Amino acid sequence: MGQIKIYGIKERLTPIKETLSDVIHSCLIDAFEYPHNKKFHRFFPMEQENFYFESNRTMAYTIIEISIFEGRSVEAKKRLINLLIARIDNKLKISPQDIEITIFETPKHNWGIRGLPGDELALHYKVNI
Repeated sequence: MGQIKIYGIKERLTPIKETLSDVIHSCLIDAFEYPHNKKFHRFFPMEQENFYFESNRTMAYTIIEISIFEGRSVEAKKRLINLLIARIDNKLKISPQDIEITIFETPKHNWGIRGLPGDELALHYKVNI
């Protein structure tokens, strides 16, 4: 399971939401062998006056938070980060300097999905990669 939150300046983030979502999902598929139909993304377009960041970032500064079941290897998580940075730069011309990614892992039993604790779900994909 994965939930993705994407934050950015509204004027920059809104026009690229669909492409960015597709890029993020392709990286999850390739790094985590994530199912094609499992796409849970939420965008948080921010007013510039509510989004503070260092002066060495541009208006394209984007934060991506990824909440997942625990179990992926360090190598798989690093692969995901590297794919995200490369593909976002390639497809959307957002510099690696303007991309920040955080992966939050929690045990399956900390999730409630479809009326069940996550550790009681029958998953159709691997988590331990």
